[in-house]
Amino acid sequence: MLKLIIVGTVAAIASANSIVNQEMVDFIRQTNALWQPASVSENRFANYTDQQLQSLLGTVLHTPQTLPQNVPRVQPLKDLPSSFDSRTEWPGCVHAIKDQQQCGSCWAFAASEALSDRFCIASKGQTNVVLSPQDMVSCDTQNYACDGGYLNKAWEFLEKEGIPTDQCEPYKSGDGKTVPACPSTCTDSSQEYVKYKCETGSTKQANGVEATKTLISQSGPVETGFRVYADFYNYKSGVYHHVLGKYLGGHAVKLIGWGVDGNQNYWIAANSWGTSFGENGFFKIQQKDCGIDDATFGCTPQLNQAKEFYQ
Repeated sequence: MLKLIIVGTVAAIASANSIVNQEMVDFIRQTNALWQPASVSENRFANYTDQQLQSLLGTVLHTPQTLPQNVPRVQPLKDLPSSFDSRTEWPGCVHAIKDQQQCGSCWAFAASEALSDRFCIASKGQTNVVLSPQDMVSCDTQNYACDGGYLNKAWEFLEKEGIPTDQCEPYKSGDGKTVPACPSTCTDSSQEYVKYKCETGSTKQANGVEATKTLISQSGPVETGFRVYADFYNYKSGVYHHVLGKYLGGHAVKLIGWGVDGNQNYWIAANSWGTSFGENGFFKIQQKDCGIDDATFGCTPQLNQAKEFYQ
């Protein structure tokens, strides 16, 4: 009888109209979950509609059958450390958490943020810039602005076109509706329009845990996508893993490292939902959960000709 009650409760919560609800929070707290949910009263998404919450997603996820064949794959190294954090490995090169707001531009945020960090790391801090997700939203015609995108195509764009700094082209699409035309000058006309690119052909994809660890430890944070379920919006702290709730879509984030808690291996991820989400904008997620490490991407920044000037 108790089992039937629990199953019925899970089914009721999973099918609830509201993604953020106290019933889900209470249920998760009663399980052996490795993470703590935020109370509805402290959840930044408490007043969001389900449609608004869904608009925060926007990544077309790769499956083993649809992995891009034209992107070289990383060969895993052996004897990697049990924990690694880019913030301590490369101090000052992992940039601040950002907020995509009501635009499904996570694919652009995670890619531009990973490239920003990689420029700093590759240049040993000499090229320490925050690059513009807005430029990708406005200019990357292979992807769909606030309606989502493909990770491999985002990195193709970073190789072929590059992007200016966030200061040159600030974020303007937070309402999910405004997508300015692709610029050829900085918003502040006193600045020079300079683009930062990946070296041609340098983008790599890492498939699986060990390959992703290798790519991060060798050259810096990477972009990845994962399946988002309703319970993820309730995350506060700990090592996230899917407990219950309906599947809502794909989301892109930046992976910066990994660790172990007891016998649970996890990734450290930077989200683009502002610092009020999770652990000051970061979260931990169990390795292999929700497809988090199926396909991750990063490139080599173009340092010797890092800038293209446009008149």
